[in-house]
Amino acid sequence: MPHTASRHLAEGPRVGIRHFTYEDGPEFTARARESKDLHHPWLFPPVTEEAYAAYAGHLIEDPTKAGFLVCEKDGGAIAGFININNIVGGGFQCGALGYGVFAHAAGRGLMREGLDLVIGHAFGAMRLHRLEINAQPGNAASIALARGAGFRLEGFSPDMIYIDGAWRDHERWAITAEMRASG
Repeated sequence: MPHTASRHLAEGPRVGIRHFTYEDGPEFTARARESKDLHHPWLFPPVTEEAYAAYAGHLIEDPTKAGFLVCEKDGGAIAGFININNIVGGGFQCGALGYGVFAHAAGRGLMREGLDLVIGHAFGAMRLHRLEINAQPGNAASIALARGAGFRLEGFSPDMIYIDGAWRDHERWAITAEMRASG
């Protein structure tokens, strides 16, 4: 049987991560529509093909962003997404993470595994030094994911990010390459 290379940038026992493509639009938007209740009021991923094309385009074409789909190895279904935004080089070497799980994959540990793969890729191939997560204080699942991945709480920012018509408070979580290496 001929060997075929994996589409994944990295793989764990149950998931792999890969970059967004425009062709992922139908599945991504269907999963986002199915997950509206899970996501509200924390995040609003694109639910139409047109919105997905614009969203994915920024992740694909903007060098200050990197988007990753967390895909189940068994069947390839998209379980969620993790984006590194606001990537800054030079002496900073940092990026800000945003993520979401889809309803069919929630509570199964797939995003924890995917986040571990993205962190490894960010500190490896991408040569970043620091990753940050900004989570709304009431978003217990997001905070648990950050804490479980080894991020440390660094502070609180009132009225930090404009979401769903209002400026929202956020907790700031971060991890560095050294923290990961020693953890």
